[in-house]
Amino acid sequence: MSSDTATHAQPGKATGQQPPAWQRRLRRFGYAGQTRPGVRERLVPPYAEPGTRLWEILGATPSAAARIARWSGWGGPLLIALCAGLTRFWHLGRPDNVIFDETYYAKDAWSIWEYGYEGTWPKSANDRILDAPQHIPLSDAASYVVHPPVGKWVIGLGEQFFGLHPFGWRFMVAVLGTLSVLMLCRIGRRLFRSTFLGCLAGALMAVDGLHFVMSRTALLDLVVMFFVLAAFGCLLVDRDRARARLAAALPAGEDGAARPDPAVARGLKLGARPWRIAAGVLLGLAIGTKWNGLYVLAAFGLMTVLWDVGSRRAAGALRPYRAVLRRDLGWAFVSLVPVAILTYIASWSGWFTSSGSYDQGRGWRHSGYFRHWAESAKSDGGGGHGTGGTFDWLLNPLRSLWHYESEVYKFHVNLDSPHVYQSNPWSWLVQSRPVSYFYESPRAGQEGCPKDAAEKCAREVLAIGTPLLWWTACFALLYLLFRWALRRDWRAGAILCGIAAGYLPWFLYQDRTIFSFYAVVFVPFLCLGVAMMIGALLGPPGASETRRVIGAVGSGALVLLIIWNFIYFFPLYTGQTMPMDAWRARMWLDTWI
Repeated sequence: MSSDTATHAQPGKATGQQPPAWQRRLRRFGYAGQTRPGVRERLVPPYAEPGTRLWEILGATPSAAARIARWSGWGGPLLIALCAGLTRFWHLGRPDNVIFDETYYAKDAWSIWEYGYEGTWPKSANDRILDAPQHIPLSDAASYVVHPPVGKWVIGLGEQFFGLHPFGWRFMVAVLGTLSVLMLCRIGRRLFRSTFLGCLAGALMAVDGLHFVMSRTALLDLVVMFFVLAAFGCLLVDRDRARARLAAALPAGEDGAARPDPAVARGLKLGARPWRIAAGVLLGLAIGTKWNGLYVLAAFGLMTVLWDVGSRRAAGALRPYRAVLRRDLGWAFVSLVPVAILTYIASWSGWFTSSGSYDQGRGWRHSGYFRHWAESAKSDGGGGHGTGGTFDWLLNPLRSLWHYESEVYKFHVNLDSPHVYQSNPWSWLVQSRPVSYFYESPRAGQEGCPKDAAEKCAREVLAIGTPLLWWTACFALLYLLFRWALRRDWRAGAILCGIAAGYLPWFLYQDRTIFSFYAVVFVPFLCLGVAMMIGALLGPPGASETRRVIGAVGSGALVLLIIWNFIYFFPLYTGQTMPMDAWRARMWLDTWI
């Protein structure tokens, strides 16, 4: 699990050559230098062989234990995802209400599937939607909205299956929340080359309260998280495949082992890489859900280029940056940036096709907001924003979209209306100001409140991360910084990149109205960081039995405490009615109220 930069041999130096003189001198004092793996193993580290001891202790025969271990790479992640899905779909339609910003996205999602753009709803729409019989008071008059359409297309898909009801508008978000747990297990396995640590990362996210609540609420941020995590996984696969091609092209020595070769490392053409193109599409979908995906695109683009530098250096390139500049940088840019931009534009297809009709005296009807801005009159006297020409049929919609986006940008940067649950990003990691999505105070004998209750009960959906997990993640961040800065561990750098891309940009907008649930975008990377730290606590390979036992006991206790913490706060995550004293006992900080 050591990093490329910490372990690779010098370019052109054959494996098995005599160690440096200083190492030979230190051997007199009992020093034993680390065994350097071959260049092929450094480029494509093997996965750890799954153990069978646990299954044999549980009573399985050696052959059955071997089969279980062999399938654990998929069996473990699927089992954890199943548990995550069962909890996320449990009473998904409760509260049977429109909670927090579902009032925007659930209705816009329905509208975008009806018209291709966001229509207009009256103020009484929520009550009329929840009435029995239901009435959907949607008008085709275009409404001004400030987020791109992808997340609303996703939410609306569930509404097409199950109707405009709480279960329907939360269904697809719960699906993505469950799938993201499965993806994180597999991504962690590939990142750490350990099925156990990968499953641990996925299990930690399965019991994170913020991820859990966001998986059960029709908001956009979990959709962004899903596409960002999927893009990260695609880039990891691309990294492995590119390094495997480099390893396969290296010449072999007399012993059959590959050796670094500057000519191959410098000159091998890797060309267009499908997994990196897939990452570009996914990042375009993330940006098409909320614009903060732009920062992730920039960060992941830099990360994948630096990965190419490390790959060519490990293969023997004397000037790896120059080699990447000549062979990889252009393809990396084309695979990510133009692909993401085209995906983003394509996500507005419903808006583009809502051409509508022109009604003299009333203007354009049955079309998206600003859809015909380029053709519209500058004044009552006539004239338009378009330049006029053969390609106006193509350029005018793009000009209109550009104008729409510029107006949305002005809205976002100037949004400073105070909100009772807004928070500063400095406080997000310790979860000091969560957001209450829903709160009711049922009277005794109503909605599950005991008849003999001395006071009203509490029923709340609180978007807060599992406190012990997030507080542990603060220490994990310090460990990651140590591993990346002082041990040059690329895995720590990759995790930090994901956290930084989702977190640091919000410090640029501290005067803007922002909320702690935006942090769900980097929750998977926090869980990877905690899993990596726990892997270190368990002890390195070859550690003494006593060291491994102490590490296992400490790590196991920490994980069990995190799971207990999730169970303890579960009523707050699911809007269950509880006595007021039980609710107060869970308000660990005054700022949570």
